[in-house]
Amino acid sequence: MNRLELSGITKRYPGCIANQDISLTVQPGEIHALLGENGAGKSTLMKIIYGVVKPDAGEITWQNKQVVIEGPADARRLGIGMVFQHFSLFETLTVAENIALGLPAGQFRNRAELKQKISEVSDHYGMKLDPDRFVHTLSVGEQQRVEIVRCLLQNLQLLILDEPTSVLTPQEVGRLFKTLRQLAAEGCSILFITHKLEEVRQLCDIASILRHGELSGQCKPADTTTEELARLMVGDDTPLFRQFDKVQGGSPILEITGLVHQPDDPFASPIRDIGFTVNAGEIVGIAGVAGNGQEELLSLISGEARSAAGQVKLHGRPVGRLYPDQRRKLGVGVVPEERLGRGAVPSHSLVQNTLLTGFGQMVNRWGWIQRLPLRKLTQEILDKFNVKAENIDAQAKSLSGGNLQKFIIGREVLQQPKLLVCSHPTWGVDIGAAIVIHDALINLRDQGAGVLILSEDIEELFKICDRLGAICEGKLSPVLPASQVSIQRLGQWMAGEFTESASNQGAPAYA
Repeated sequence: MNRLELSGITKRYPGCIANQDISLTVQPGEIHALLGENGAGKSTLMKIIYGVVKPDAGEITWQNKQVVIEGPADARRLGIGMVFQHFSLFETLTVAENIALGLPAGQFRNRAELKQKISEVSDHYGMKLDPDRFVHTLSVGEQQRVEIVRCLLQNLQLLILDEPTSVLTPQEVGRLFKTLRQLAAEGCSILFITHKLEEVRQLCDIASILRHGELSGQCKPADTTTEELARLMVGDDTPLFRQFDKVQGGSPILEITGLVHQPDDPFASPIRDIGFTVNAGEIVGIAGVAGNGQEELLSLISGEARSAAGQVKLHGRPVGRLYPDQRRKLGVGVVPEERLGRGAVPSHSLVQNTLLTGFGQMVNRWGWIQRLPLRKLTQEILDKFNVKAENIDAQAKSLSGGNLQKFIIGREVLQQPKLLVCSHPTWGVDIGAAIVIHDALINLRDQGAGVLILSEDIEELFKICDRLGAICEGKLSPVLPASQVSIQRLGQWMAGEFTESASNQGAPAYA
């Protein structure tokens, strides 16, 4: 008996077809990967299965019975659970309170019984949780456990995971895979969306590939190389793998010394006596699990938050008290973690979003917008970074996440900043888009700019960064040449296992 069968699923949006005549089968106890480029239709298909989106055509068969899934509550009643890439937890509530909010009315009315069940289920699957802990005190990996346990308490038959490892340390990824294998062995089916192809080969029984909204093929990952998987996703025309030389930077562009900051947000991480440099012609990578001070550090560098003047310097000039527009005039470019809202205004056109950070070059000395150069730059971003959009007047919210990311990166890179600060530059983008972004960052480095990358993607950091460090609870590890840092060592740094003296160092040393 099939657990889930999709037949002829089609979903159209104005100007595009997200899913075209997709037929797919998932067996009991199967770990099934869904792969594809950004905009290929993966998220739409998963939302159809979970009841968030209704298909325009096609049928869904659940355990040999044709069904119409009216919404997420209906999906959960059937035994379908989904953990989204961005968690839906309330930080001021406890683990038990968050889980209770996601359960059907009347289930586990007795709070003590619910807490006991949470402890039993989390222990059984190796995801130990304290029901009384507040969510804001949990690591990102622990928050993910809360989402999964909430699903497991609802007679789970199918678990959908959207980019589940993008926010985890290598150690947490290993624990998650162990849990998923145990779930599958007990008969639960798993749909696994990811861009990390080596993980697919390690974990999944079968992979289905979407291209341009259509199912283009299936394979057994264990019998397929990473390159073959990538080719199925992007075709034969896209170069897949690049090796980038490591370089030693020149004179300092960004100097941070004794940086401390106590955010107003009670759930944000304080910055604790951080010191490091970013030099001309190099890429520095800082790893870290989300919520350990990356966002606060980016704000202090960009000018969204201010510090003592001498704690942040650009080209030797104290800038800690300067505002974002003043720092941009000094050559600072920023790619924030949040694409919609901070990186781009959803309801504004791509042209208007280009102007948001390109005003210094696109507004003349009398205050007039230079419309033709602005439109030309926007079109250049779309062309050079292969951004799939209807046209330059399309709204930012109409782009897929990966295409919007390429647009934001392109907007900053083409303005030729002297310092570019990127948070998660390839988060949620496909292999082809990642290559475009990596090439752009390396080219910017080779032109003499300094690049600082804040990311949870360790593989990416080792690939393109010349020096590496990690941040944990607002403290910084040593920042060393990439050749001197092993994956295990970086993982330990991400967990806070570094000496107090090393965390307070100033300019990093080359060896």
